[in-house]
Amino acid sequence: MVPWLMVSAIQVAELSVSSVVHMFYGLYIFSSAVAGDLTQSLSESIFKPKSTIEVKQIDQEKTTDVNDLPPIVLVHGIFGFGKGRLGGLSYFAGAEKKDERVLVPDLGSLTSVHDRARELFYYLKGGLVDYGEEHSKACGHSQFGRFCEKGEYQEWDEDHPIHFVGHSAGAQVVRVLQQMLADKMFEGYENTNENWVLSLTSLSGALNGTTRTYIDGIQPEDGKSLKPISLLQICKLGVIMYDWIDIPWLKSYYNFGFDHFNMSRKKTGVRGLVDLLLGNAGPFAACGDWILPDLSIQGSMKLNASLQTFPNTFYFSYATKRTTKPLGMMTVPSGVMGIHPLLFIRVLQMSQWQFPRDIPLPYKGYRDEDWQDNDGALNTISMTHPRIPVEHSSLILRSDSDCLPLQPGIWYYKIVEADHIMFIINRERAGVEFDLIYDSIFERCRKHVFRKAPQTLPNEAQHQERGGQEE
Repeated sequence: MVPWLMVSAIQVAELSVSSVVHMFYGLYIFSSAVAGDLTQSLSESIFKPKSTIEVKQIDQEKTTDVNDLPPIVLVHGIFGFGKGRLGGLSYFAGAEKKDERVLVPDLGSLTSVHDRARELFYYLKGGLVDYGEEHSKACGHSQFGRFCEKGEYQEWDEDHPIHFVGHSAGAQVVRVLQQMLADKMFEGYENTNENWVLSLTSLSGALNGTTRTYIDGIQPEDGKSLKPISLLQICKLGVIMYDWIDIPWLKSYYNFGFDHFNMSRKKTGVRGLVDLLLGNAGPFAACGDWILPDLSIQGSMKLNASLQTFPNTFYFSYATKRTTKPLGMMTVPSGVMGIHPLLFIRVLQMSQWQFPRDIPLPYKGYRDEDWQDNDGALNTISMTHPRIPVEHSSLILRSDSDCLPLQPGIWYYKIVEADHIMFIINRERAGVEFDLIYDSIFERCRKHVFRKAPQTLPNEAQHQERGGQEE
């Protein structure tokens, strides 16, 4: 009895601390965005520049060259946001400024991989987001979502493919989107195929799920339902109340992406709120149409069972790791200073977590020790390349240059010493590593990944013209 009480007390204390830490970190991010916007508005009102009329001569040739480049689309992960949310805050910490043609879509931050993949398609092509009739009926939400009046890349097709960079769950979103393109799952677009995706770079990508979901509250028995008392139950309560109260200006600033579930008090009333809280309706109902079930090992296996690695697409993965095994003994965090305070305890928890022995293991050959290395959110083994239920072709690299010339249809991966949020939100944390990672990604997209002929970048075209003139 006493040991049980002690364990329960430790679990309650751990849940309390974790909840408070996550809440304060969320408030910190939100308040930072608000403070940045207020400072910018105040600065502009006080130091308002004099209006002047300036006639600029547009270099039509340079403009055309830039527009000919395939866009690089940065896809955010869980709790993430795109351009236009949280004011001037950048999820990718300003990495989008490193190239002349980068898009940063705003997708549901907690919606399922399926729903986010559908949103990403219509963000690029334009039109009314269609989540699919069969899927929508099964999950109890509207078939149609927001209207994307202007597709950000309407010419997108096999002859005008796209580079994708997905962080965390964003990588799996792109894989599902590519499979949907191959399976021609978008009504009215019969010409889609897998070759619309030129390359996919996975940055700390959730390619095989994570044991973090079980620690936070997903039941390891099914990888889908929630434990009665857990961090995710608190998260569920907060999300439901946020969407039910439905304050327009607040949701325009940050949105979890569940508008197609019609959870607003204006539509459901108090009775609808009760159904949402009891799990009789909404994304947290039995269907589990939200991101966390997709990130469990079982959920990822279900997704991966239908996802292919395509022969004409280039794949690259950065797997992050913040653990070490001193003297070949116990796996522990690899220091204190290099790990974000939010993630240090999480790294330790994940390195010690074991799958319960009284229930079936998630897949044949599962071993706890294989999943101990992690970055505080995802297990390193999950980030390298698709492994379960079928392992895809892969090649580990020590240096980015080891893979040149690149071959399509192979997952090149590199293990990097970093935690899960090292390369997002706060650029200063990563220091020079931030520039090395993103410069490498963008350079590979522009100079080493192509199907027909190498691309000529706008600045390179200018240098070539000057060289010709000098001769």
